[in-house]
Amino acid sequence: MPQQTVFRFPTRIAFEDLTSYQEDIPKPLGHEVLIRVRAICLNSRDTQIATSTYLLPIKENVVPGSDAAGDIVEVGELVDDFTKGDRVLACFDHTRLYGPAQHELSGQSGGGADGVMAQYIVRPASAVTKVPPGSPQTYSELASLVCTGVTAWNALYGNNPLIPGQVVLVQGTGGTSMTALVLAKAAGATTIVTSSSDEKLTFVNEKFNPDYCINYTKTPNWGAEAMRLTGGKGVNHIIEIGGSGTIVQSLAALARGGVITVVGYLAKSGDKIDTDILMLAIEREAVIRGLMIGPKCMQDDLVDFVVRRQLRFHVDKEYGFTREEIVAAYHALNSGKHIGKICIVQE
Repeated sequence: MPQQTVFRFPTRIAFEDLTSYQEDIPKPLGHEVLIRVRAICLNSRDTQIATSTYLLPIKENVVPGSDAAGDIVEVGELVDDFTKGDRVLACFDHTRLYGPAQHELSGQSGGGADGVMAQYIVRPASAVTKVPPGSPQTYSELASLVCTGVTAWNALYGNNPLIPGQVVLVQGTGGTSMTALVLAKAAGATTIVTSSSDEKLTFVNEKFNPDYCINYTKTPNWGAEAMRLTGGKGVNHIIEIGGSGTIVQSLAALARGGVITVVGYLAKSGDKIDTDILMLAIEREAVIRGLMIGPKCMQDDLVDFVVRRQLRFHVDKEYGFTREEIVAAYHALNSGKHIGKICIVQE
């Protein structure tokens, strides 16, 4: 059978444990499609899996990576909605087509199931999204929609849908935050970005044109500043990246009835939080919602939206599909110096 290059983590102590294998190119069964991977997008989850610091158990000798865009090269005999040459995205969880996940891990690419760090992957046709013709996004931009895109879409539309004219605050300048910023601006929202780096905020201001930027190192009480910037009304949607270390400020910034979507846990709070978070939540009538990506149906809606609006997404740097380049991409992501996404591309 024809062979392909596949990368796996036989051990997961360091990024350098990544190992290259030559394996058979899989053959799609009746309801499956074979995808030639053209771009892979990394997430912080990938660095955690590679170093055994992820919160959930991981498949042995896992093929890493969850976010891939590519081309259909073969379809199973029972597939009638894809044809050879279609540009597609594979979804994060093969088994989560609608609603909340029914299990912690089993269908998640690069975790409970083998991921996308290969030249070719097979997926159920039901777990693949077709990209409409005429889409302007590169393969890397499309791959970035699988996790960060669906997470941002779920945050803005999965509970209390964003309404034009509302205020959206995103924490930091990573992939999820920058994708949410693009989506929020396209929906007519007022936008606020927080970061500890003036350099990053300057870049974001020039590239994405948010309404306001706040350096939370210079303005540690940034919740009050966000409230001031909104004329005392507060923020309707907050993309909470920090977790326990920033939740108090998020509640201080929140409009009554607003939504805080917890998608990360990057900022540590120490042993205890002095503020009564539950009382703050009651005072704000807050919706505090945790989520892990979203179902495939949201990916479909997201792709339709970004193609119709011709939205573009920032990729900080692209790396090649070699072991050395992929390891370098992991280190670049882990450094935290990037804005937007780090991607791996194949010719």
